[in-house]
Amino acid sequence: MAVAALVTWLITAVGGIVMLGTWIRAGGHRPGSGSRLAPGLVFGHFALAVIGLVLWIAYLAVDDDALAWVAFAALLPVAVLGFTMLARWIPARRSGTAESRFPVPVVIGHGLFAAATLVLVALAALGVGGR
Repeated sequence: MAVAALVTWLITAVGGIVMLGTWIRAGGHRPGSGSRLAPGLVFGHFALAVIGLVLWIAYLAVDDDALAWVAFAALLPVAVLGFTMLARWIPARRSGTAESRFPVPVVIGHGLFAAATLVLVALAALGVGGR
């Protein structure tokens, strides 16, 4: 279960990096860009997700249950920020803003793999299914 969580987390990260790169290249991080996604929201989501991933890798390396729970706890605000960005992205999809350039399949895949990651991390932290 823990390794499956790592795999889904890495796939989620790839989608996130694609969207982050698209957003930055389109100037969404600049003042006056018209983006509905504030830089603090975007980079906060990214930073917490990376921190959680590093904690999860550490958990896999040392098998300390506390690290699994801390990684899970880090994922909760990541999910809230992600849902916030999704809610802001939906009406901006056709607006011409930086985030309107996100490929819809990447957005959907990112969300689905993120949800799977959250569930798998919770199950692994609970000890379901072994490593």
